[in-house]
Amino acid sequence: MSGHNKWSSIKHKKGAQDAKRGKIFTKIIKEITVAARNGGGDPDTNPSLRNAVTKAKNENMPKDNIERAIKKGTGELEGVDYLELTYEGYGPGGVAILIEALTDNKNRTAADIRSIFTKRGGNLGENGCVSYLFQRKGIISFDAAAFSEDDIFETALEAGAEDVTRTGDEIDVTTNPDDFSAVSDALTAAGFTPLRAEISMVPDATVSLDKETTIKAVKLIEMIDDHDDIQSVSTNLDIPDDFDPDAIE
Repeated sequence: MSGHNKWSSIKHKKGAQDAKRGKIFTKIIKEITVAARNGGGDPDTNPSLRNAVTKAKNENMPKDNIERAIKKGTGELEGVDYLELTYEGYGPGGVAILIEALTDNKNRTAADIRSIFTKRGGNLGENGCVSYLFQRKGIISFDAAAFSEDDIFETALEAGAEDVTRTGDEIDVTTNPDDFSAVSDALTAAGFTPLRAEISMVPDATVSLDKETTIKAVKLIEMIDDHDDIQSVSTNLDIPDDFDPDAIE
């Protein structure tokens, strides 16, 4: 299981999906807008937009919000011109951290991210310093207490998924990014409601740290992820299944 997906699980356990729903919507709206700007407003012919809309639907975003974001991207409505940026660096214990951002002010965002790294014992690095450790994958996560791993496995593989694994109390379906929407749609149609569905950078291998350093690293990751301009944070940190989310309060 990827370090990034472990972080997504931690956010879910902390209640971020409800307590910060407005911030989640804002980030997805940015993603939809940029995807529509880059590839047009038709999800059927724009894979990036289709994936962003799938993510929005899995977060129960209202249809009007989705359509308005698409129109902002295509220029039918006035909108902000966002820049797509990537930041790379190292956290406590030398863990790799890969950040994807959408911003209307790159100088502000860069300064903010550098400050967060410095305050939390990390180092912002040069582009390329950690990205080679990751691959882009679609990850769809389900509650293992609610669904059968065998049933999900059968549906997911038939729809084109690469793998299905269980770690702790979650079942994770991994897909090629191009197959993400098709697999997500097939699982939803079969009655499997996901906890999360996202395309993220998954580490080829993870690293384990002692408890104290793990908590420091997760605090850094949380602070970065909470920034309004940050779309995703990926890490090769192996967060233990029994990690207590309250440890990062």
